[in-house]
Amino acid sequence: MKDALFLRLRKRLAVQPQAMITLGDICQLYWDGEREEALKRMPIYQTKPTDGNLIIIDIMQVIKRLRSVYPDVELDVQGAPQIIVEVLNPRKKSNPILVAMVWLLLFIGSGLAIMNFHTDVSMMQVHERIYYLITGEKSHQPLWMQIPYSIGIGLGMVLFFNHIFQKKINEEPSPLEVELFMYQQSLDQYYIQNENKENQRTKK
Repeated sequence: MKDALFLRLRKRLAVQPQAMITLGDICQLYWDGEREEALKRMPIYQTKPTDGNLIIIDIMQVIKRLRSVYPDVELDVQGAPQIIVEVLNPRKKSNPILVAMVWLLLFIGSGLAIMNFHTDVSMMQVHERIYYLITGEKSHQPLWMQIPYSIGIGLGMVLFFNHIFQKKINEEPSPLEVELFMYQQSLDQYYIQNENKENQRTKK
């Protein structure tokens, strides 16, 4: 066990198109000095245009490649059995007109959602009632309450999403980032399971 090679597959990797993926790219290694550095440069997979955007590399591919070079090495494999490699193909430039249309659609939709919510809970009557309880006067436009309330909605959304444009307020992830992270994990699990099914069909 003293001279064992310790391997831990990373969970995800992003590479450029037609890149050569090495063992050091997809694995954390622990061995003795010179051989460890040589192993990091060992080629594992050459990406091809036909691979698409995602590639699944299984730990068995890594072990098979290692055994071909070091047949007698003792392996201690830890971590996930597969790694997802994302090929960063060039993206098309976004159309400013399409971006503006989507932004406008989202802006109107979110505004309508807020207004419909306020209508459902009778927010106008609530403001008028609070104004009457505080001042003793009736008003159908208690602006000194409605204006701060409207500003507070915007500030509340900024604090909730923890972003001011591209800048984060603090290091805590926003609820949206957490949801996107969970969504990405579910996608990764789907890709892995789908790849396993495809491999089983191929073997049959």
